[in-house]
Amino acid sequence: MIVVKIDVKKIDKALLYNGAKGTYLDAALHDKPNDYGDAGFVTQSVSKEKREQGVKGPIIGNWRHVGSKPAADPNDGKPMPPPARPQGDDDLPF
Repeated sequence: MIVVKIDVKKIDKALLYNGAKGTYLDAALHDKPNDYGDAGFVTQSVSKEKREQGVKGPIIGNWRHVGSKPAADPNDGKPMPPPARPQGDDDLPF
C-alpha cells in the first residue's frame, strides 16, 4: 500500500478542474527517498503547455510504502553470473 500525505495549504487552486463527478487535482509521485522514511514526494501537475515552458507544479506532500514492501531486487545488488556454456560436441569450427 502507498500512503500519501498532502499539505492542502500548498495546493494551487487555479490548477484544480471540474469534472463530471467533482473537482479534481492531478498530482504526480516522484521516486526520491528522503531522510524521514518517505519514498518520494508529490507535486501538483501542471498543463502540458506549462510543462513545455519549464513550469513545475508545487511540491504538495510526500509518499511512502506502508505494510508490504515493494519487491526486492532478486540479485540484491550483486553482479549476475556469466551464462553457462553448453557442453558437448558442437559442429563449430572454432
